[in-house]
Amino acid sequence: MSEKKSANPAPLGLSGFALTTLVLSSFNAGLLGEGANVVIGLAIFYGGLAQLLAGILEWKAGNTFGYTAFFTYGAFWEWFAVTAMGLAGPVTPQGIGLVLLAFGIFTLVMWFGTFKANLSLFTTFLLLWITFFLLAGGAFSGNVALTHAGGYVGILTAIAAWYTGLASVVAEALGKEPPLGKPILK
Repeated sequence: MSEKKSANPAPLGLSGFALTTLVLSSFNAGLLGEGANVVIGLAIFYGGLAQLLAGILEWKAGNTFGYTAFFTYGAFWEWFAVTAMGLAGPVTPQGIGLVLLAFGIFTLVMWFGTFKANLSLFTTFLLLWITFFLLAGGAFSGNVALTHAGGYVGILTAIAAWYTGLASVVAEALGKEPPLGKPILK
């Protein structure tokens, strides 16, 4: 009797993260000026719920890194939606800055966990902690240039995350090894 193969939840989590990050980052970069509320639905369902689900499936598979990353970033998007809808009450730029700084610190620490993974995941986490720190700096200081810079780096983060997730999907469909690059450390 053969074991049933389980699907890899990482491409779902990475894709939910990437798409939601791309849309929000386009607004943060100043590329789009109106209609930012479009991010709320994505944050709840694709950035949030899909990543929470991916995190639970990573936990079930015994992947502590994937579980911690996807569940945390899924919760980030749920927080974002609740905050953007005003359900948490009034917030200050300093409060937003503190949350972004805390997620930047979390992401920096998680980035160290990618050194023995692959180059694509390493790059995604590198760009993400830079994004969070730039956005935190923009929120704390009111410096729009920092927020725009965070938006542009966020767009690069989304591209790296999408590549990381979708390279695995396409490679699996073609019966090949995904081209994700060699680890930084052996």
